[in-house]
Parts: sequence; C-alpha cells; structure tokens
Amino acid sequence: MNTAWLIAVDGSEPSLKVIDYVITETASRATPPQLFLVNVQAPLSSDITRFIDEKVVEDFHRETGAAALAQARQKLDAAGLAYSAHIMMGETAPTLIEFATDKGCRLIIMGARGLGSVAGLLMGSVATKVVKLSTVPVLVVK
Repeated sequence: MNTAWLIAVDGSEPSLKVIDYVITETASRATPPQLFLVNVQAPLSSDITRFIDEKVVEDFHRETGAAALAQARQKLDAAGLAYSAHIMMGETAPTLIEFATDKGCRLIIMGARGLGSVAGLLMGSVATKVVKLSTVPVLVVK
C-alpha cells in the first residue's frame, strides 16, 4: 500500500528543512510515499481586493505560492522524487488539514517556526493549530 504525505511549504528555512528530512526518509524506502507539496496563501483583505480585479488577485496568489514552492521543488527534483504541487487559499491550518483528509494523507509534515509569543515559543502558531486540530498524524521538523 502506497502512503501519502502532505508536505507544508511556505518558502521559509524551516520548511526547506522539511524537504531535506523527506528526501532522507524516502531514500531508504522501497516504495516512496505519494508526496503532496502544499502552499497555502492567506486571502488578501477585502480592503485591498475590492479595488483590484479578481484575476489580478488570483495571479498574485499563484505567483507568490509558486515562489514559496520553488526551492522545495528544486530539491525534490534534484533528488528524483515525484510529487504534486498545490497552491491553495484560505486559513492555513484548516486548509492543510482538509487537504490531507481529502487526499487520504497518512502524515502531515511541516516545519517548526518559533515566534515571540508563549504559544509560539516552541512551534509556530500554524504548526500548533495543525497539531491541535488534525486527526492525521503531524510531524514537526525543527
């Protein structure tokens, strides 16, 4: 049975560490998991979007998401790993969880991102929300 992993990528250094981890983990597997590389773009405020054409907003999200995924894609391509890339819009944690559930992912892998707040001291607020809300196992790579 082939398993599926959701790999959350935002273009940050912690998310690139996730890619390095995935490359290392899949190297020893006879059958690598199906990899879903996912970037979630936060919707722009209605204060902005009411003045901008919807197509321009869509292009902005697509280009920003593609830029966030670029280095991760390069690393996976260089490692010879197959994956599908997805750029989505919405609140990050629920969007990741819904995607993982819909695709039958058995694991969500994401980077830890330290913030200044108490809640984000060890993990970023998005990672904390995903861990709290997900019924799918979550691996946070530090």
